[in-house]
Amino acid sequence: MKRYETMELIRKLVSIPSPSGNTGEIISFIEQYIKDWNVEAKRNHKGGLIITIKGDDEKKHRLLTAHVDTLGAMVKEIKGNGRLKLSMIGGFRWNAVEGEYCEIETSLGKTYTGTILMHQTSVHVYKDAGKLERNEENIEVRLDERVSSKEEVRELGIEVGDFVSFDPRVQLTESGYIKSRHLDDKASVAILLQLIKRIQEENIVLPYTTHFLISNNEEIGYGGNSNIPEETVEYLAVDMGAIGDGQSSDEYTVSICAKDSSGPYHYGLRKHLIQLAKDNNIDYKVDIYPYYGSDASAAIRAGADVKHGLIGPGIDASHAFERTHESSIRHTEALLYQYVQSTLVEG
Repeated sequence: MKRYETMELIRKLVSIPSPSGNTGEIISFIEQYIKDWNVEAKRNHKGGLIITIKGDDEKKHRLLTAHVDTLGAMVKEIKGNGRLKLSMIGGFRWNAVEGEYCEIETSLGKTYTGTILMHQTSVHVYKDAGKLERNEENIEVRLDERVSSKEEVRELGIEVGDFVSFDPRVQLTESGYIKSRHLDDKASVAILLQLIKRIQEENIVLPYTTHFLISNNEEIGYGGNSNIPEETVEYLAVDMGAIGDGQSSDEYTVSICAKDSSGPYHYGLRKHLIQLAKDNNIDYKVDIYPYYGSDASAAIRAGADVKHGLIGPGIDASHAFERTHESSIRHTEALLYQYVQSTLVEG
């Protein structure tokens, strides 16, 4: 069975480790992926990638962004028994990674594998193993190396500050789902790359010069708050729609965000996106995310004078073992395709 091309690209992206602060490998992958396309691409000083397609109007610009950085961890301490304590990168709960396989990358580029576990895991030894708090003190990494002391671990080259990435365990199902860690936000990165490819293949002349920022620090709050050309009028973040009790978003439609923890998104731009969806038979849901922020809201906090919006595929179990359906990917692609060819929002 031939897989939907965007889903295969998502599979490739989630399989490349890229916790916030260590995204060079995946940015290089994207640079190679687009190298034969007729687009301008450059890295910013923070290590993100800015891809630009010139349009008819070069005085008014659009910027779309998705982030390639993910949740992860750093080695905080090498314990006397040869295990590792961790410090979180990004906002997740320790129970979401308990039992997960991981990789530790040393500063010299060597990689070791391990498993994230409670120190008190064995029920044959620890009576209250299931009741103990999942926290920084009790969670540790068991290395797949024959080590039992701090000195033996350091001899491997592992030190405090080394990056730890989580096994994505990506799987595509015959029923159209993709389940994996880090669909937030590599699903959206794949969608933007496919959009750029389609624009090039169909020789579409965009009405406005449009920038695509593949940001690399969103999970820690500042991925897309800079490198915004002063001509930019509209700034659209493409990021996951969060699913749960009281939410409208689902795994089969494109989510359009009205408000998150930063406040309302631009009302006129939101209405414009909804009208584009209605006019083009694109299935969508409007939603509010109470504990969420995006690169677009980071740009507003940084003082960018833009109309900002947020859309994306619906992702179940965000910041844990995530899942979405190809239907949601397709509807998000369709809305973005219409958006980049539409006129700017007035007022």
